[in-house]
Amino acid sequence: MNFVAVDVETANSSRASICSIGVASFSDGKLVDEFYTLLNPQTDFYSHNIQIHGITEADVANAPTFADISEELFSRFSENIVVSHSSFDRGAIEQSAERFDISLPELCWLDSAQVARRTWAECARRGYGLANLCSRIGYLFHHHNALEDAKAAGHVLLAAMHHSGLGLHDWVDRVTLPLAEFHGDGTTHVAASTTHRREGNAQGGLYGEVVVFTGNLAIPRQQAADIAAAVGCDVRNSVTGKTTMLVVGDSDAENPSSKVLKAQANGVRCVSELAFFTSALKALEEQTGQKVDFSWS
Repeated sequence: MNFVAVDVETANSSRASICSIGVASFSDGKLVDEFYTLLNPQTDFYSHNIQIHGITEADVANAPTFADISEELFSRFSENIVVSHSSFDRGAIEQSAERFDISLPELCWLDSAQVARRTWAECARRGYGLANLCSRIGYLFHHHNALEDAKAAGHVLLAAMHHSGLGLHDWVDRVTLPLAEFHGDGTTHVAASTTHRREGNAQGGLYGEVVVFTGNLAIPRQQAADIAAAVGCDVRNSVTGKTTMLVVGDSDAENPSSKVLKAQANGVRCVSELAFFTSALKALEEQTGQKVDFSWS
């Protein structure tokens, strides 16, 4: 039962702006090795991100780049399942490798947030953030430090395996199935969605994007969320430090909403719904190899 857990912090809203990375290696249910370094992302730092993790441009002035540590990083990933809490860290590593023109090895990823959502019924729809889960399992850590968060994700996974009775490789298969809630009688049922939150398809062309919709869209919000998730986007209800894109409906074009203003203040890129869905539907056609019949109202 060997795996590595990884976490990153970024300098701005681009996932390819990693400014610190932590890796925690687990073997037979125990933490056996740690790796942590600051990274120079060679880009701007946004004040919002600095408020979250406390890392500044001055702190990383003499730090290595992602390219400098990539060989050691990937050697730690080798022959291990790689765990991250949400898709953010996976997307950051993939986009950083692309940015620096580095070949990314084939990796088996496991999302500890998705594991938690399928382990504890109370966390199926909310409360599956790292801090809340660590409080649930009684694990103390210093949040928004990449190594601390990596270790915390690993301990969440261990607790979920203990609670569910499922092994590591069982969970690799289980998280690909629809979200279900567990009941005392051992039965499950697919939980009905009460929000527009979605988890992105890991094979989608836009995987790694964290999208929020605002304003009146030309299509129902649920349909918009389904399309975004199908092409790889995590869909959320509000703008946070993890948001990478705000899709703006026509109603916000001239009178920006609070979501738009918050996104602009945090450096999150804002795109029109037409631009987003044009890109998303093109990605969907490439994924499926079929023409998508879609009429824009």
